[in-house]
Amino acid sequence: MAGGGKMKVTLNRQLQKPMSKFIDLRSDTVTKPTPEMRQAMFEAEVGDDVYHEDPTVNRLEQRAAEIMGKEAAVFVPSGTMGNQAAIKAHTQPGDEIICDDRSHILLYEMGGPANLSGCLTRTIETKDGILHWEEVAKRVRGSSDHFRGTGLISVENSHNVAGGRVYPSEVLEEIYYKAHEVGVPVHMDGARVFNAAAYLGKPVREVAAPADSVTFCLSKGLGAPVGSVLTGTREFIKRARLVRKSLGGGMRQAGVLAAAGLVALEKSPADLPADHANARYLGEALAEMPGIAIDPAEVETNILFFDCGGTGMTAAELSAAIRERGVLANGLGGTRMRFVTHHDVTRRECEQAMGVFLEIVTSKAA
Repeated sequence: MAGGGKMKVTLNRQLQKPMSKFIDLRSDTVTKPTPEMRQAMFEAEVGDDVYHEDPTVNRLEQRAAEIMGKEAAVFVPSGTMGNQAAIKAHTQPGDEIICDDRSHILLYEMGGPANLSGCLTRTIETKDGILHWEEVAKRVRGSSDHFRGTGLISVENSHNVAGGRVYPSEVLEEIYYKAHEVGVPVHMDGARVFNAAAYLGKPVREVAAPADSVTFCLSKGLGAPVGSVLTGTREFIKRARLVRKSLGGGMRQAGVLAAAGLVALEKSPADLPADHANARYLGEALAEMPGIAIDPAEVETNILFFDCGGTGMTAAELSAAIRERGVLANGLGGTRMRFVTHHDVTRRECEQAMGVFLEIVTSKAA
């Protein structure tokens, strides 16, 4: 569901008892493989994937392409490699890439577009991480004697740094069709595209349809231990597979990893709405606390950002304080913090975390 009614948030102002393990809200990358994933890894049939002889990897790629509604797919070790392989397969050195100014491909992939593909980035500042064609069109340009022009438009869905925000279908479709009118492909960094699909209440293939290529992570909300998948046309994936090899991503008996990915692909999407509900609970609980600034209405998926400046503590100080009491969260510099929910954190643990958080911020205020 793309929304949800206002829930009553009740907080226990008494500090919780010491916890036997950390409640880890830093990221959904911290998830551990389920027992079913571990069993599948143990029993995986393997071969040499560089020779296309690993049957489990082949099944993962075929199933991923089918679920995404694309012709083909390639298994890669990480989302960063998937994105960068896509960029290099789509572009030529000197091409320009249009993206949001807080895109993962720009901020957190080691300068990959420039370093690996020789591409320039032309960024658009947005409030919510969502590009609109009206602004994109102002930056699209063809080649000339002075510049190569636009080679790719990259969108991120859901958008990490914008707080897990999701593209409205009509916005993404307009970008896709208008871009194709001027001969520019669209890549989707869909690290959390299954979260986007869960929020929209649509099959993931419909969310992925307005993109020529889509990368998605198995190792975030879906809970697999390692790996991402890049999908697109057969010809595109053929090029991307060569790029993967050049980046050192040609894995051999990778079926032990792909086996967990297959379980994640088939089983984990059904659990994502619960993660979203937990994130909404956290957002509403935080909104009631002194010194915390957050708009719960902006919590769409499993990521939420908030400002703790009103508590008189920096994000680093607050992160350290809650860590001492069994809760892990990322401070992102200054007074900005992030929580991410996932299948390894239950609603009860979210309630415990908020009890700890409330005790600390109210003690500071007093």
